[in-house]
Amino acid sequence: MISERAGRVQPSATLAMNAKAKEMKARGVDVISFSVGEPDFDTPEHIKEAAIRALREGKTKYTPADGIPELKEAIIEKLGKDNNISYTMDEVIVSCGAKHSLYNIAQAILSPADEVIIPAPYWVSYPAQVLLNDATPVVVETKEEDNFMILPEQLEGAITERTKALILNYPSNPTGLTYTEDTLKGIAEIAIKHDIYIISDEVYEKLLYDGNKHISIASLSEEIKARTIVVNGVSKSHSMTGWRIGYAAGPKDIIAAMKRIQSHSTSNPTSIAQWAALEALRGPQDFLQTMLREFDRRRRFLVEGLNSIEGVSCLMPQGAFYAFPNIKGVLGRKGINNSMELAMYLLEEAMAALVPGSAFGSEGYIRMSYATSMENLQKGLDRIRAALEKLK
Repeated sequence: MISERAGRVQPSATLAMNAKAKEMKARGVDVISFSVGEPDFDTPEHIKEAAIRALREGKTKYTPADGIPELKEAIIEKLGKDNNISYTMDEVIVSCGAKHSLYNIAQAILSPADEVIIPAPYWVSYPAQVLLNDATPVVVETKEEDNFMILPEQLEGAITERTKALILNYPSNPTGLTYTEDTLKGIAEIAIKHDIYIISDEVYEKLLYDGNKHISIASLSEEIKARTIVVNGVSKSHSMTGWRIGYAAGPKDIIAAMKRIQSHSTSNPTSIAQWAALEALRGPQDFLQTMLREFDRRRRFLVEGLNSIEGVSCLMPQGAFYAFPNIKGVLGRKGINNSMELAMYLLEEAMAALVPGSAFGSEGYIRMSYATSMENLQKGLDRIRAALEKLK
């Protein structure tokens, strides 16, 4: 019999939809996937060469559980230069992806009586990670008219004596939207007032458009920095999803606890991937601008196309590589009553794989990744438009 803990969670809906699409493709079905959350660009050559060099130099042994010192130093430099936050070596840990960093945080700070506030729409793994660590996710619905930001008054209204933390993710997966400085300041004031932690997932920070600037909430004051654990990684910014390198920076007692936990679970992240990540942070960064320009082109094309479909509307994403269209005007047609039913209909009828909004805690929406070619975007939009026409 499986544990009660394991029974609390379901598989990731995004990975499940992607697996279903791949299974259909293996059968020869021409499925276009909008479900996967990874850049479709290859890892830059200079980063791959750094990994090959590490292999040839025999850097294939155990490293310190919390990461090689060289990479931790590069992370500290990056956080200082890009985010205006100062950390020491014992305030940083390298893990097996940002997801692993987040899980380690949950392991380090949560106890059975604790509550964690999670704004919806949320990344699918946040509630699951809270549940797996015996705490309670408290979901707060945000509004499309507020750009899906949790407002300070909403946060204060959700806090109880059991609240341990708030999870922020910006730019957001799934919406592609981000937080304003004023809203972040309001959230910081509430967190300080009630002495709760902020878990700030900033893994998409490099993927911003239209002149939007990323502001790490930990940079606003020393008081909020002392209550914030910043999470980031190289997966999205450097197209290194499979390399599995993420990191966290925060109060040294929390980082020390994460290191102890990691030493008994995964031990160190893969040695050669760490040397590749070092090159990603310190090497040439021109690849990012090339990727951003292409994502920007796709973003505008996809959103314009979605907004031309009757019953569908979509805010322009400010970052990441996701669109989160409102499909409430389509629901109710011919027995399609929710986002999961619509996602399955579009997979079978349009051969287009996307993720239902219900997976992110927001019914009436779907998530589409534009980390795919312009040809696929055009073909997918045409198929979706035709499939939705059949529902009239």
